[in-house]
Amino acid sequence: MDLSNFRFSKSIQTLGSYLPVQLANAPLMLILELARRRALLVAPESLYGKSFRIKVEDLGLSLCFYCDQGKFKPLSSLPQPDVSLSACAMDFLKLVTGQEDADTLFFRRRLKMEGDTELGIAVKYWIDASERPAWLGQFAQHFMHAGETM
Repeated sequence: MDLSNFRFSKSIQTLGSYLPVQLANAPLMLILELARRRALLVAPESLYGKSFRIKVEDLGLSLCFYCDQGKFKPLSSLPQPDVSLSACAMDFLKLVTGQEDADTLFFRRRLKMEGDTELGIAVKYWIDASERPAWLGQFAQHFMHAGETM
């Protein structure tokens, strides 16, 4: 079974929408901080002071944070972020691991961007240009095709 088009069920989406914001944000903030400390994710100055929302549609999550001098800090709520990215979990996995670039997902209407267009383009270039460790791509390949051996 190829998981590349997998989407979580509506019941998972409903459950995710009930998670406390701090709990929902914790894994993303941990990943961003670890990547920053290992110099895998160095925020350009154009992101400083900007706020972001990542909506993982099929998990029912709306993750909000801002960039404070290159460090990402969680926000409990954000009525109007500077930029918002929305996609399903698998599409975000493809984006993060470099299996798909932001343009491809955007033009396939699988990644939605709202807010400051200039900032959104800067974020897109930053994500696409960020170096990823080799193990991350290997993990994604294995994960996406895990069901094929069943």
